[in-house]
Amino acid sequence: MKNRTEVSEFILLGLTNDLRSQRVLFTLFLLLYVACLLGNGAILAVTLPEPLLHTPMYFFLGNLSCLDICYSTVTVPKMLSGFLIKQQSISLISCLTQLHFFHFLGSSEAVLLGIMAYDRYVAICNPLHYTIIMSKRTCVMLAGATWAAGFFHALMHTVVTSQLCFCGPNLITHFFCDIKPLLKLACSSTDLNFILLNLVSGCIALSPFFFSLLSYFYIISFLFFKVQSWRHRWKAFSTCASHLTVVAIFYIPALSNYMFASASGSSEKEMIISVLYSVITPVLNPLIYTLRNQEVKSAIRKILNKTLLFERA
Repeated sequence: MKNRTEVSEFILLGLTNDLRSQRVLFTLFLLLYVACLLGNGAILAVTLPEPLLHTPMYFFLGNLSCLDICYSTVTVPKMLSGFLIKQQSISLISCLTQLHFFHFLGSSEAVLLGIMAYDRYVAICNPLHYTIIMSKRTCVMLAGATWAAGFFHALMHTVVTSQLCFCGPNLITHFFCDIKPLLKLACSSTDLNFILLNLVSGCIALSPFFFSLLSYFYIISFLFFKVQSWRHRWKAFSTCASHLTVVAIFYIPALSNYMFASASGSSEKEMIISVLYSVITPVLNPLIYTLRNQEVKSAIRKILNKTLLFERA
């Protein structure tokens, strides 16, 4: 690979070159990143020690929070340093590493959201067999398959991208190393890369997305035809609303960025969409789950009360 690659370093151009805008954006994204760490960290801190939250739903929610923390950490610190440095360089190896972990964590989250939809389907439509179907062993296997699918999907893109020849220019019109901006700089043929990006990435995003929609179609049908009480219907809907909101704000931007990918796509549009699912979504996820979930809020209050009592003692 070294013999074929002439460019060994890239320059990340970032979101903007305007110094005043950079200061404002640095403060904004720093606050968002801290909120992401605190929010998702709080969910992990609540679900791990609280026995009442040791259920499949909260097990997967803990995995989602862990993914969100890592997902933001892959891109946001590099973005923040770019606001402070005039010319931000990144080596080819570091660029490929960032690309790998970004797609590893992002595709893992896409698959996990589909599994969480299935968990809600079993809990509502087949509650008597829920503990048997979603056993601890099954949940661990599903979570492991989620992380493994994301890892090998990202590895495929990383290996194929590493075989490309980069001979200049070396300016990446993005705030991190993503596949599409890199492909625009390649001197060799990128046909295989775009085929894999459209087919494989499209499938790994579309499959869990349609699976989630199908799960909620069955849930809604079950509630309307099998559940007579509006109170029970509303309670079931409220448990699904959080996850359905997360599905919408994650899948829609991601699909619009990677479906029907081509070398002629708008770089500015891609960057804005990338900000939505790599920075904004990880911040919103803990807010959505905690604001709409009474069990999580009760567990947080319980931990806060214990902490206050410990400090007073």
